[in-house]
Amino acid sequence: MKFSLFVHMERVSPNDPEPQLYEEMLELCRMADEGGMSAIWTGEHHGMSFTIAPNPLLNLVDLARRTKNVRLGTGTVIAPFWHPIKLAGEAAMADIIMDGRLELGIARGAYRFEYERVMPGLDAWNAGGRMRELIPAIKGLWAGDYAHEGQYWQFPATTSAPLPLQQPHPPIWVAARDPNSHEFAVANGCNVQCTPLHQPFAEIESLMQRFNDACAKSPEVPRPKIMILQHGYVAKDKADADLAAEELNRFYNYFGAWFLNKRPITKGLIEPLTEEEIAAHPFYSPQVMRENLLIGDAAEVIGKLRRIEALGYDEFSLWIDSGQTFERKRDSLKRFIEDVMPAFA
Repeated sequence: MKFSLFVHMERVSPNDPEPQLYEEMLELCRMADEGGMSAIWTGEHHGMSFTIAPNPLLNLVDLARRTKNVRLGTGTVIAPFWHPIKLAGEAAMADIIMDGRLELGIARGAYRFEYERVMPGLDAWNAGGRMRELIPAIKGLWAGDYAHEGQYWQFPATTSAPLPLQQPHPPIWVAARDPNSHEFAVANGCNVQCTPLHQPFAEIESLMQRFNDACAKSPEVPRPKIMILQHGYVAKDKADADLAAEELNRFYNYFGAWFLNKRPITKGLIEPLTEEEIAAHPFYSPQVMRENLLIGDAAEVIGKLRRIEALGYDEFSLWIDSGQTFERKRDSLKRFIEDVMPAFA
């Protein structure tokens, strides 16, 4: 099982200078590259200081000049916000600049906050439809002289300019959760990205079962790869692990608040949650985080990863966005690279 890093700029306070946040993100990426991780993933979000990533291809092109070994992936671009010709061309250009290291992850998007601002009236159903229309279209554009007459886009015969360095095209990954999205990804020869979020191990098992069922329904397609994305923290001791559980509990409360899209947003920052609101949340708690996420000392984390590996996952991506300080992220990543990854060499 390979290991990768999933990372964004996080701004949790108006006092956090964005240039410093970017430099801190770059340092984590440098550690991942030099430490032997296989890939770095970063996504697309708009108007949200919680996750700053207006165009992941920009970040990845910069990272290509600062790293030597890692693959560089979008985790993910938001399909409905891209015209097929624009995405095909920009991804191909990025692949050339990256010397053929691009991995193209695509999703329908999840935050209604973004839908309302970037494409008013968009709902999850139509966002999913746009994703399903986009992926075959960009493949056609890379093949050349491709005309499209779809529900969401129509254009005459066009060839992507430029063409990607990787042929026939960079690996495409689909963010999948429900059985239909797994089936679409596999049937279209795409790899799968999935996350259990804060759910227990049974959800990790269920995601793999959905993927296996999708593979069984498309036996003519070579089995794609599947990556799992999950929060983790490699602790130096029990007290450190307990603190990480509290920090990730706070993170998921804010994650949920952004998802619900009901709190006021001022200059990109959501109205702070009270301690009472955090303590009263029915789904999140430090105990849930400690049990369900990849939190513990190196031995405990290795044990949890062994269970994931045994299910057949090809890649584990360490989701490091957590609301923690840069120093705590850095120290955990260092322990992950030095104390956990060698057990899987």
